[in-house]
Amino acid sequence: MQREYEMFTVTEEWTYMEKQLSTMKFQILIFILLLACMYQSVAQGSYENCCLKYADIKSKKGFRRHVEGYRIQEADGGCNIRAVVFTLKNKKMVCVEPNLPWVQEEVIPNNPK
Repeated sequence: MQREYEMFTVTEEWTYMEKQLSTMKFQILIFILLLACMYQSVAQGSYENCCLKYADIKSKKGFRRHVEGYRIQEADGGCNIRAVVFTLKNKKMVCVEPNLPWVQEEVIPNNPK
């Protein structure tokens, strides 16, 4: 009779440990998913809204009629290069080297310092 009681107690203890292990696995899974989500948000935030390279536009012929506006990107913070970012009518953005002569003609008259 004593042995039956001991086996019952061991079985209950084993079941309790399995439940704890299952709960711990679930908590670890949630923690890993939380870390993955945080990593994605940090990685996206590090690039901001920056140009990483220049578009290959050598002259403004035909380009100007598609331009809706522009902004100047400075090389600071998360942005590595200085650029003029033109917003086109189709809502695309084109990054252009600010030292090109036609860019200087387009930007300087509209942006006095």
